[in-house]
Amino acid sequence: MPVHPIEFRYSYPEMYAIFTEEAKLQGWLTVEAALAWAHAQLGTIPQEAAEEIARKATVDYVKVERVKEIEAETRHDLLAMVYALDEACEGDAGKYVHLGATSYDTEDTALALQLRRALAIIEGDLTALLRVLLKLAEEHKATICIGRTHGQHALPMTYGLKFALWASEVTRHMDRLGETRGRILVGKMSGAVGTMASFGEKGFEVQRLTMERLDLEPALISSQIIQRDRHAEMQCTLALIAGTLDKIGREIRNLQRTEIAEVSEPVRSPSSTMPHKRNPNRTERICGLARVIRASTVSALETIALEHERDISNSSLERINIPEGFILTDYILRQLTSILDGLEFDHKNIKRNIDLTLGLINTEKVMIELVEKGVGRQEAHELLRRLAMKCWNEKRRLRDVMLEDDEARKMITAEELDDWLNPENYLGTSVEQVERALKALKPRLG
Repeated sequence: MPVHPIEFRYSYPEMYAIFTEEAKLQGWLTVEAALAWAHAQLGTIPQEAAEEIARKATVDYVKVERVKEIEAETRHDLLAMVYALDEACEGDAGKYVHLGATSYDTEDTALALQLRRALAIIEGDLTALLRVLLKLAEEHKATICIGRTHGQHALPMTYGLKFALWASEVTRHMDRLGETRGRILVGKMSGAVGTMASFGEKGFEVQRLTMERLDLEPALISSQIIQRDRHAEMQCTLALIAGTLDKIGREIRNLQRTEIAEVSEPVRSPSSTMPHKRNPNRTERICGLARVIRASTVSALETIALEHERDISNSSLERINIPEGFILTDYILRQLTSILDGLEFDHKNIKRNIDLTLGLINTEKVMIELVEKGVGRQEAHELLRRLAMKCWNEKRRLRDVMLEDDEARKMITAEELDDWLNPENYLGTSVEQVERALKALKPRLG
């Protein structure tokens, strides 16, 4: 029976399939076939032996179940694979399997093959999310809403500005992922402590040809393993992506609060006992899983400091961290894209919330206009601070309070004040910023 929620709840099949036992085994076998091919090219083993190894280096011949049977005796999963491939080969080809290699020549190189497929999925997910965010930014570039700082109403802005901001952040993750790709998609054939001694004088060529066959970069230098700063960077990149999704999820959750109710997830999630509720369950789930992804960075960073030329303390946690990180990141990316694509707006509540603060959201605009008319900045600020307190205490609109105040009435007319207090007249470059972002970011969609 499944135990981990990834197996039955928090995954999509394409990413999940990359990290199954069978997929991992196939990666090992693929590397073994490439190594045999490289040896044959260099004349180290017979060509027919390499061809036989390649024929049998599939999970059609080397079964997970058989590898596990052998592992029960050897207590070494990679060695069990070598024995299973050996016995699957006809003639004497089996004796050339894994020739000169150490376990992590195969394991780390095969891991790079898995990561290449996983990174491609995440890149596609980010592109899909970017597409939806840019669509929303364009559709809502002039949708006026209240901006909030410190949880308080601040100044008017547009929803388009919010979506464009998130889209820009997503493209930075796309850049980070591309940079990480170049450092993580490397393999090695360097032997037990990295000296290549087991390959004799042909070590560099064995490594070059094997990686050429697998379309991976050969590591410039390695010990018994590919150095874990590469993998830690990858985990941190996933955590950064998760951080952005957490941020967007939190914003949607907050905007769906009963007191705000400006946007809502597209699918209703009721309470089990309170039928009236509309809970933001999906964004809450995204925020929760983002914490799991971020938490994995601590252990990933600790694997950088392995002892001497290697120890095995990275192995057990990477069997959990790496699949979990990719599967959950893929899951929350797709979930958020789906939510945003169907995001529901309540324009009546958006307008209500703009008006909630009695016109006070435009006090900065009024202050600046008064300065333009020759009033000192501090004098204007103090006037508006005093009148704002009066508005709050008496629950009256700023327009009315200003027009009846003796000091303020000397500085303004009713027509001027109506213009200054119109939120549409204090959006700054909001719309222009969205249009500039759209122009800059749309080419990223290909």
